[in-house]
Amino acid sequence: MATGTLIDTAIATSHELPDSISSNQSNAGQTKTVQSKDEAQIALSSSKTRSKKFRHTFAIHSTRKASCLSHDSEAAPSFLGFKNLMVLMLIVSNLRLMIENFRKYGVLICLSCHDYRRQDVIYGSILYLLVPCHLFVAYIIELAAAQQAKGAVARAKKTEDTPQQAERERKRFQTTWHLIALAHGINATLNLIIATTVVYYYIHHPGIGTLCEIHAVIVWLKTSSYALTNRDLRHSLMAPSDTSPMPEIYTSCPYPQNITLRNLTYFWWAPTLVYQPVYPRTDKIRWPFVFKRLAEVVGLSIVIWIASAQYAAPLLQNSLDKISTLDLTAILERILKLSTISLFCWLAGFFALFHSFLNALAEVTRFGDREFYTDWWNSYSVRSYWTTWNKPVFHFMKRHIYSPLVGRGVPPQVAQILVFVFSGVLHELLVGVPTHNILGVAFLGMLLQLPLIILTDPLTRYRDAAGHVPVNAKVVGNLVFWVSLCLVGQPLAALLYFFAWQAKYGSLKPPCVRLSQAALRFAAKPDIAKDVIDALDEVHRVLNAVTSLQDALDEKLAEYVFFPLSHVLRESQKLPVRALEICLE
Repeated sequence: MATGTLIDTAIATSHELPDSISSNQSNAGQTKTVQSKDEAQIALSSSKTRSKKFRHTFAIHSTRKASCLSHDSEAAPSFLGFKNLMVLMLIVSNLRLMIENFRKYGVLICLSCHDYRRQDVIYGSILYLLVPCHLFVAYIIELAAAQQAKGAVARAKKTEDTPQQAERERKRFQTTWHLIALAHGINATLNLIIATTVVYYYIHHPGIGTLCEIHAVIVWLKTSSYALTNRDLRHSLMAPSDTSPMPEIYTSCPYPQNITLRNLTYFWWAPTLVYQPVYPRTDKIRWPFVFKRLAEVVGLSIVIWIASAQYAAPLLQNSLDKISTLDLTAILERILKLSTISLFCWLAGFFALFHSFLNALAEVTRFGDREFYTDWWNSYSVRSYWTTWNKPVFHFMKRHIYSPLVGRGVPPQVAQILVFVFSGVLHELLVGVPTHNILGVAFLGMLLQLPLIILTDPLTRYRDAAGHVPVNAKVVGNLVFWVSLCLVGQPLAALLYFFAWQAKYGSLKPPCVRLSQAALRFAAKPDIAKDVIDALDEVHRVLNAVTSLQDALDEKLAEYVFFPLSHVLRESQKLPVRALEICLE
């Protein structure tokens, strides 16, 4: 211990003394206290002492090194700090917007405030219950087709037909085939026509209408897949030599054993749009998992509602005058401002639907294949986004539209265009019909994806020396995808449809409410007729402005205005003649 202490002291103080004095004193002290076995340690400490003296000479730049952000850097740096910074900046900037919104508008959320009518709820409920009946009509059609197919197979096994009999059987088979296809087509088309008509003409509230239209489209797609898949299965039964082998998973339930009510009911509730006789299944239901996913659905739905009512609604309302005057600079500013809240609501809705709800439904139905989406947020081409973000729809389009078209000789590029045209029609039904404004914006938005695909597809074909897509190509493609989704697509479409809705119905709501209130006050106190006349004048003025648009006066608009007028007409005997004149105008 003494030896170590003296050595440490010598090293610590060696730089304070001249070399000769330091060396002599150190050697003297070592001679007195250190044994011969410690001489090697003393020599080593003396060497370290001399090296510490020249502390400005050790080499800093001894090897070649690249900057960590350079492409030739040996190891890629971590950007965790920048990610934390971006999250922090998002939180701070949005917190500032929340404070500004609260100071400007106060609390806009109201649990008891709604603008749906009792008729909307009744029609929506009836429609929601009746739409699945078309699936069971498809089951009845397939049940009859299966009986016919089994009979044809049995007759072919029992007798050896002459050429004339074989020709008659072939014509009979084709006639039955066409009748079955016609029955399925009528059934599926009626489903979509009836639902669309009811939503457009009888359900005023766009939220209730959207739910009903989405449900009708889902059932329509399921009905079509059920019919098309069973058609091929039936053909495979009757002419096995003309078809490719069926997937191995189908062997546990071959056609026509799959034509049962239980099999159809499972497909009705399964989280897929593509029919199969058999699906991969899990062993059991994990109820804690189900409740957790449902809690996420409820929580995210509340968050979306609050964000829409508190932030999106006033922003859209303040954009109306800018759109009406075609102030392009102000419109661009509103689009950029709306992009944040629209992206937030869209991402929350995506997670609530495709992750939480579909996983909960899959767990309850023990549905095994739960790849409802993949990492679409990393897409560096628009094509990869449309093939990864909504797997159920993508599988339907590929299996029942794209692949059959290509199989019939249609060029792949033309088949892709037809797929996007079909998807555009569905998007217009889902947006234009519930808002009672068929503008074609959603349809055009889907068609504009084709130029973006042409623009970003070359980026996926670039390869470096290792055969991988370069990082720069991925970054550029991903930026094009996010700009087209966040800054151009959703906010602009939301502005246009909201403007059309407000131009047709929104501007009439405040004066109609005031007219109803004035008429009810007049019924209780007949000496305030002036308020009723003023309210009638305002409704008349706004109605003239709305009906100046082409085809703006329809049954829905007339019904919307007639409700407050009915309060006035009930008091027609007490009101001045001027009030009746305005009503008639």
